[in-house]
Amino acid sequence: MAPLPFPLPADDRGLSPYTGWTRAHWEATADGLLQAALAHATPRHGLLLLPGGRPSFSGTRSDGLEGFARTFLLAAFRIAGADGHDPHGFLDRYAQGLAAGTESPVPDGQLTAEHPESWPRLDAVNQAHVEAASIALGLRLTRRWLWDGLDEKVRERVADWLRPALGPSPMDNNWWLFGLTVGGFLASAGIETDRSRTAIDRALARIDEWYQGDGWYSDGPNRSFDHYNGWALHFYPMLHAHLADDRALLASYGARLRDHLTHAARLFDTNGAPLPFGRSLTYRFAAAAAPWIGALTGHTPLTPGTTRRITSGALRHFADRGAVSSEGLLTLGWYGPYPPLIQMYSGPASPYWASKGFAGLLLPADHPVWTATEEPLPAETADLALPLGPTGLLVQSTAADGLVRLHNHGSSALHPTFAPYYARFAYSTRTGPAHPEPADDAGSDAQLTDNHFALLADGRPTRRGPVTPSGHGPGWAASSHTPHQADDTPLPGVQVHSATLVHGRAELRAHLVTGAEPGTRVRQTGWAVTAEGPSAQLHPVQGYEGPPQDVPAGSTLIGPDARTAVLEGAVTDAPEGTLFHALASLTAVPGPAPADTLATVRVTPGRLHVTWADGETGEIPFPVR
Repeated sequence: MAPLPFPLPADDRGLSPYTGWTRAHWEATADGLLQAALAHATPRHGLLLLPGGRPSFSGTRSDGLEGFARTFLLAAFRIAGADGHDPHGFLDRYAQGLAAGTESPVPDGQLTAEHPESWPRLDAVNQAHVEAASIALGLRLTRRWLWDGLDEKVRERVADWLRPALGPSPMDNNWWLFGLTVGGFLASAGIETDRSRTAIDRALARIDEWYQGDGWYSDGPNRSFDHYNGWALHFYPMLHAHLADDRALLASYGARLRDHLTHAARLFDTNGAPLPFGRSLTYRFAAAAAPWIGALTGHTPLTPGTTRRITSGALRHFADRGAVSSEGLLTLGWYGPYPPLIQMYSGPASPYWASKGFAGLLLPADHPVWTATEEPLPAETADLALPLGPTGLLVQSTAADGLVRLHNHGSSALHPTFAPYYARFAYSTRTGPAHPEPADDAGSDAQLTDNHFALLADGRPTRRGPVTPSGHGPGWAASSHTPHQADDTPLPGVQVHSATLVHGRAELRAHLVTGAEPGTRVRQTGWAVTAEGPSAQLHPVQGYEGPPQDVPAGSTLIGPDARTAVLEGAVTDAPEGTLFHALASLTAVPGPAPADTLATVRVTPGRLHVTWADGETGEIPFPVR
């Protein structure tokens, strides 16, 4: 455990028996993060040029704007939640930055000697749309104490800089909500009210097209489901509706948020960790944003004590594990810096989208979410096996160790570079997708992928193509995909039909391969675990040859030197296809029984029958088509 480099109050185990943290800890953490980040501001505070990590593809100037915008959002939550009390003078520095950044906006994101503190224009640098939303939301939250006191010429310049965000989004995903957020601020300030209303209505209409039900949106016209549901697709509309006091919007979008939180609360480990699944994971405790917005608006199924348990647990989880550097800065990674986690759009200030996780500071100190005693998480009250509605995702958690696993039969990577955090068959709160160590690439199987089923085409494992969910039920989910070759082309005529059935800590992983040449080799891998992590098991039941091999897998966001189990087999000439299935387990309970004792499996035409170790039974049609 790595202590934060700034002082915190003593733990309060009476009010917070699980985390020890209270509102005072949140305030102290926000102050410490802001003071550390502001030490890297340019002389007039227009840009925050944070150290650590390579620049993003948008350029250093854009990264400096990102530092300003995302820390400003943190300052806004902190000061608005204190009714304008600003003992550290944060708002004065951001006021200076607003004047400097909009003095002469420039047409690119690269830092030059000319206009050294100016922001890039929104019509020239797409990333500026993202940061405009944080600036607009920060201004809306602090309007009484900041915007209303700015020089009129500065207000005009800021409004001019923001206006392009009211047009169509340059990205067809959650970015539409940046225009909604800018429009919400400008309308509240009496600026561009008609265009702002158009931007708001257009954004809401667009995301409505992606709403799948049960609280889940796809992040665009695709099958991408991840934490963007909580920290973007629910966050922006609900916070806008709350600030506008729009009762109709709060009712309609609030019902969706309530449904989402029923599922999202299941994705947090009892150690506080959110599930590392999807892109932009360096935003870390931004995963706490949705529970906070639910409490703020009253649209939540969670009790106040459970809400604070989730949110404080997430913040403390990262605070205790090195996410904050010795300088007090958020690092690019999960715990400490971890380059394989980082996307091409990420720069040194990107982790400060975690500021959204501080939205709970908008709730007054006497709100029940701050005064109620913390309550247990869903993951520690009972074992769970829950399909997440239309997503094709299946959550499995065990009360004995509080560990949460997610089995993926519905979410696909939009680009191969995102595949490690979307395309695996399974994820957990105490493991991460493995990445071969660069120094070992020449001497190891750099194509080895944990929690994966592959055909070995010309000796190289296929990757998972776009996933089509095919069904789900109590304790199971199923899907199909066409394997893709190393050059990302589909393997002609081949289909893999897959299903995962879970019970307690046990997993049955089944795959039916059709259309492949007899003799084609296949590979099933297990969980990638480090020496300090949970224990993993993989046991062949049908179609595989011999016991699993234990092999190095590289590093994970949890730590270095992970290992995984590997099974191999071969496709037969069976006309209905070749069935492969194995039992797997991931557990933090010491001394688990061997995997071959977890269940017995019986196969009949078109159906899998399972008898679990405790005598419970289950069955599914397979393949599910």
